[in-house]
Amino acid sequence: MLYEPRHFQVDDHALALEVMLAYPFATLASVLEGEPAFTHLPLHAVRAGEQLQLIGHLARGNPHCAALDGRSATAIFHGGNAFISPQLYSTREAVPTWNYVVVHVTGRVERMDDDEAKEQVLKTLIDRHDPAYRAQWDDELSDSYKSRQKGGIVGLRLHAERVQAKFKLSQNRAPDEQARVRAAMQAGDASAQALVPWMRRLGIGGGA
Repeated sequence: MLYEPRHFQVDDHALALEVMLAYPFATLASVLEGEPAFTHLPLHAVRAGEQLQLIGHLARGNPHCAALDGRSATAIFHGGNAFISPQLYSTREAVPTWNYVVVHVTGRVERMDDDEAKEQVLKTLIDRHDPAYRAQWDDELSDSYKSRQKGGIVGLRLHAERVQAKFKLSQNRAPDEQARVRAAMQAGDASAQALVPWMRRLGIGGGA
């Protein structure tokens, strides 16, 4: 369960979907034989009517595969993050913190072992991340090679049942402090700069 103070909670699932598409490398968490199990993998978020689904695959040798079919798992998508210095605040009685954007998607996992289903998973990921490679996959690789590659993976589809989006972007600070935080993020590293568009979208720290 994600800790979500109300001022950091984002109920707009369209924004959450944007985070998932912008930062597709996720952490998949579930329970395997009473212990937490984690796999880091790209997941592609798609809408099937009103249903959100996450599509990806794991190595067949990954023990995590045994914990997935029909069971619940949570996929965690991390956006930008940055240290926030108390020097950006108006009061001296302040402490450091960390701002970040994160989305948790919890739901039932459908395991896919048949060849055609895995073919569709791979094509979905290829089209999303390397469309120029699609012709090579379709036309230049032998069927035996592709079959061996697909034999080494297990496809998965996570059927979302709960989506939680937490945008911790100094919403609980005064407007002048928010403006200084946003300026500091703009002047920071790539991870800090990645927070600025979300601050702008939520109207934190000034206008557009």
